[in-house]
Amino acid sequence: MGLVVPLKKSANSAYLELKNLLGVKLQKVEELIQFKLRSDVNLIEKMSSHHLSSGGKRLRALLTLGSAKLTGYKDNVRDVNLAACVELIHSATLLHDDVIDESQLRRGIKTPNSIWGNQSSILVGDYLLSRCFEMMVEDGDLEVLKLLSSTSSKIAQGEVLQLQHKGEADLLEETYLDIINLKTASLFSAATKTGACLSGSNEKEKKALESYGRNLGLAFQIADDALDYYAKEKLFGKEIGKDFFEGKATLPLITIFQKGNNDEKSFLAKIMNKEKRTYEDFSKTLGLISKYKAVETTFKKAEYFVNMSYDALAIFPETEDKKILQNLTSFSLNRTY
Repeated sequence: MGLVVPLKKSANSAYLELKNLLGVKLQKVEELIQFKLRSDVNLIEKMSSHHLSSGGKRLRALLTLGSAKLTGYKDNVRDVNLAACVELIHSATLLHDDVIDESQLRRGIKTPNSIWGNQSSILVGDYLLSRCFEMMVEDGDLEVLKLLSSTSSKIAQGEVLQLQHKGEADLLEETYLDIINLKTASLFSAATKTGACLSGSNEKEKKALESYGRNLGLAFQIADDALDYYAKEKLFGKEIGKDFFEGKATLPLITIFQKGNNDEKSFLAKIMNKEKRTYEDFSKTLGLISKYKAVETTFKKAEYFVNMSYDALAIFPETEDKKILQNLTSFSLNRTY
C-alpha cells in the first residue's frame, strides 16, 4: 500500500484545499438547499434554518463535487443539484439521530428536538428527505436515483441494527463494522460514486470512487468513535463520552472487552446493561481504555481504511484533483474540527 498519512498539521489544510477548490460550487449547493427548504409552514423554515446553520463541514457534498471534477464533469448544474441531495440525506439523518439519541447539543448548539420537540424533528427530517427525492426525480438519472434511494435505506437499517445491539459490551467487531458501514460509509461511497455517474465514467472508475468513499467513511467514523474516549481535550464540539453514556459499544470498548480479564469483562457488561451510566462508570472505563491502549488500537484500524481509501484512487491520472482527494484521507484521522 501507498504511504499515506501526512503530518497532523497538514490534515486540516487537506480539507481546506478541497473546500477552496470547490468553494464557488459549494456556495451554490448552500443556496440551492436554502431555496428548496422554503415552506409556507413557518415551523419548517425555523427548524431547517436552525439545523443547517449549526455548522458542519459539508464533506459529503464536497466529495460529490470533487469526484465529479476528478472524472471530468464539465456542466455547472447536476453536480450542484446532486451534492445538495447528498447533503439533505445527511441532514435528515442527523435530525432523526438526535431524537433517537435524545441529544441536547450538536456542535455545541442546541438540537432542534431539544427546542421544538421530538415529533417536529422527525417530521422535518422527513420533509428534508422528501425534498431530496423530488430533486433526484427532477435530475432524471435512474442510476443515481437507485443509488441514493438505496443508500437512504441502508442508513435506516444501520440505525436499527445499532439499536438492536444497544448495551452489548460483547458486541462483535464484525457487527460494529456492519453498523458503521451502513450508517456512515454508505453515504460517503454514494457521494463519491454519484460524482463518477455524473461524468459517465466506466465501471472501473465508479467502483474505484465507491471504494474510496466507503473506506474514507469507515476511517472517519472509527476515528470519531475513538475521540469519544479521548479525554485529553474537547475537539470540534464533540461531547466526550457521548457514545458511552448512550450505551453504544464502539471499537474502543470492543477492544477492551476483547483484551480484559473476567472481572473487567463483567464490569463492562454490567455498566453497559444499565439504564444509565454514571461519570464514575466512565472514569473506570477510561482507565481500562488507557490500560489496553484502546484508542491507539482504534486509530490503527482507522489508518488501515485510510490506506485503502488512498490506494483506491491509484487508477486515475496524476492530477491536482486526485492529489487533493488523496490528501483528504488524512483529515479523517487528524482533523481538529
